[in-house]
Amino acid sequence: MRHGLPIDRWRRSSRSSAESGNCVEIQTTDDALIAVGDSKARAHGALVFPPAAWTAFLIGPGTGIPPLRHHP
Repeated sequence: MRHGLPIDRWRRSSRSSAESGNCVEIQTTDDALIAVGDSKARAHGALVFPPAAWTAFLIGPGTGIPPLRHHP
């Protein structure tokens, strides 16, 4: 397990492959957050984002939508 996240819930990106060296995988946590990790370096853990931040990341590039900013 990676920080308590079930192994069987990880989904590898369709753009990831062993040949490219890009191995991004994601899963939705029990509390509806999006966990993102590197399948080549599972011991490094995962980053966890709220759904709105993940959606902004996915649609932001090329759309002119500015990235979300963290305000303390």
